[in-house]
Amino acid sequence: MTLVPRLTDRTVELAPALPSILLADDPLLQLRYETQPPDGPSGARCLTHPQELALRGIPVRCSACRARRDWLLINQGRHVWVRCRCSNQWLEPEITRADYDAMIATPQRTIYPSVEQGLIAMGFDGAFAGTYLE
Repeated sequence: MTLVPRLTDRTVELAPALPSILLADDPLLQLRYETQPPDGPSGARCLTHPQELALRGIPVRCSACRARRDWLLINQGRHVWVRCRCSNQWLEPEITRADYDAMIATPQRTIYPSVEQGLIAMGFDGAFAGTYLE
């Protein structure tokens, strides 16, 4: 299952990663590397949104389990996906990247090796389907 589809067929050259030897020697370089937002074609940001979500005044409901709140918003590039605890996910064109950036209240971040591992850690892999976590 591909969570966030690739939107282009062209290949993109990724910036070379810093060697681990340099990161281990200089804590400032390591801090700079860890605090950079994900980039490139596979970089994605996730944000939990426990409250109800209303787009243009209409409350959002999951089409699979009819949930009304406790969402995960996934941003990649200019697109934002909404994901429910039952693992139902859809592209939401009403939420722009600017809207997504405005929802981020805290600069705290956890970096996961892959989106799938992040979904498991946050409980949006379907294991908590039908429950609201507070």
